[in-house]
Amino acid sequence: MSGVVTVSASYGAGGAEVGPAVAARLGMVFHDRAIPARVAGRLGIPVAEAEANDETVARGLWRIVASLGSMPDPMGGVVPVTEQLDERTFRLQTERVVREIADGPGGVVLGRAAAMVLGERPDALHVRLDGPAERRLDAAVARSGRPREEVRREMRANDAARVGYVRRNYRVDPAAPGSYHLVVDSTALPLQTVVDLVVEAARGRGIA
Repeated sequence: MSGVVTVSASYGAGGAEVGPAVAARLGMVFHDRAIPARVAGRLGIPVAEAEANDETVARGLWRIVASLGSMPDPMGGVVPVTEQLDERTFRLQTERVVREIADGPGGVVLGRAAAMVLGERPDALHVRLDGPAERRLDAAVARSGRPREEVRREMRANDAARVGYVRRNYRVDPAAPGSYHLVVDSTALPLQTVVDLVVEAARGRGIA
């Protein structure tokens, strides 16, 4: 059994560090940038633009798509672009890629509301990394070395965009513990300890 570990992480909670480390420990593939690349290929959008407008700023991506005036129709030809259809189409393609990962090789998936997409699959572990805003801010500043107020503005915008994306598309709060098997305040523990917790939880679910 391989399985999939989904990691939802608020800004500054260490998702970009924990996800790859968990994948390495479990001998699994870490899926992050490859997901928008696959979505971009299916929608005929340049990869760089898709990466710059992934999950947290989905509306930005669809402003780019809308500027093209049309998009591929899965049944052939093209369909006119509207804001409602655009975001829905991007979400559905992202969900399709996430499900293909879970149905195929498995791995560790960061973001993409994957816990909501994969739901109650018995071969999945859903993890949420979070923490108080000020501690997340401290961690983000320490990792980036950027000015505190600049990082604070980015954190607020990122948090709001992620919450908006999940609520708009899945009608849930991404921080609500009911969507996850394991919720960790990753600002209160060394990240290596967080990795250990996730790895043990994954093994407990029979993953990897």
